[in-house]
Amino acid sequence: IEAKTLDATIALVVSNKKNAMALERAKKHGVKGLFLDPKSVAGELEPRRAYDEKILQVLKDHGVQLVLLAGYMKIVTTVLIEVYQWRMMNIHPSLLPSFPGLHAQQQALDAGVKVSGCTVHFVTEGVDEGPIIVQSTVSVNENDSLDTLSARILEQEHQLYPRAVQLFAERRLAVKGLKARILETAQ
Repeated sequence: IEAKTLDATIALVVSNKKNAMALERAKKHGVKGLFLDPKSVAGELEPRRAYDEKILQVLKDHGVQLVLLAGYMKIVTTVLIEVYQWRMMNIHPSLLPSFPGLHAQQQALDAGVKVSGCTVHFVTEGVDEGPIIVQSTVSVNENDSLDTLSARILEQEHQLYPRAVQLFAERRLAVKGLKARILETAQ
């Protein structure tokens, strides 16, 4: 945004971790940051839904148009998915549909793949199953460790996520069935 390559405004950063780096970065850039404690709904019958209802109210209160998940290691419920259908993105450190869920980089190393990467996708009820928006690849080297592969994938994530957000801002994304398409012109 500061480099003027992304036409967007960050309305709010929400975290379920009190000391999240995202909250520090928000503060540094003058963006409102909010810690929502998951334990605040501990007594609820359905704590995940109750927590997502709290998040939804905050997002509505701040006029959020697009929700971006980054480092959010919880499964999002239909409370958010239904309201933000095709307006909630996630970034994942693998070339989906390969290696969904946790420890994707280690899964890639264990499988012996020669190419890995990252994926930005729309969030649906299935874990890392939503329509793929964009992907970027990195080579997996023979001597790669979890740290070296993760670092190269993270570099690509930092380039790929803003690209996906810009496509959304330009109204150039369309979803048909389970496939996301990039349109030549805005819809």
